[in-house]
Amino acid sequence: MPISLALRGQHADDVRADAAWAAALASLREADRVFSTYRTGSVISRLDRGDLALADCPAEVAEVLAIAEQARVESDGAFDVRRPGEDGTVRLDPSGVVKGWAVQRAAAALAVLEDTDFCLSAGGDMVCRSQSPTSPGWRIGIEDPHEPGRIVAVVPVRNGAVATSGTAHRGDHIEDPRTGKAPAALASVTVIGDDLTWVDIEATAAFVLGDGAATWLAGRAGRTGLIVYADGRTELVGSAEDVC
Repeated sequence: MPISLALRGQHADDVRADAAWAAALASLREADRVFSTYRTGSVISRLDRGDLALADCPAEVAEVLAIAEQARVESDGAFDVRRPGEDGTVRLDPSGVVKGWAVQRAAAALAVLEDTDFCLSAGGDMVCRSQSPTSPGWRIGIEDPHEPGRIVAVVPVRNGAVATSGTAHRGDHIEDPRTGKAPAALASVTVIGDDLTWVDIEATAAFVLGDGAATWLAGRAGRTGLIVYADGRTELVGSAEDVC
């Protein structure tokens, strides 16, 4: 997926910025080495095949799987990293946790740049930080899933994370783990909060929950959600001002 970085402030264009960017990319590459389901030799692929025990995996594997289990419970199964494959065998795919978790972790390499704002984006999901007291913060455009390229809303984010799940660019790639079918009630869900690990999970779970998304998101503390329904209606849950 495309990874991009915007910097502004004291270290926006110097050797420290270059070093921080290199460290962030190294962190993402390490996450890919451990968790990629496309690499037969990755730790998660070996664990899924039974070639490796969880106790023999790096500690971050247990961390990610614990987050996944918490998400499964709190979403009543709308989010689950284990689901039957085509042959009926239950397969392990924690990608729905790893993307946000890995980007949130990589952002720590950028947080050391004093008086420097950053926005680290991966496939459209992002971690935003405004580290200067006089910074205006970031303005994040949310794409219209019915008309990609058009902005349906803009939210201000000083220190937080933004994640979107939907059908705009990848079609019906999200599956309800409870039924094995693609949800059809919504076109996209965007969630804004303090941590990309969780807002990414919540955007996916809410998308799967369909007509129940707004009620579920309203019960998630400190979250703002923008729901775009399949029929074009939009609904705001919470207030964008909560994350400024």
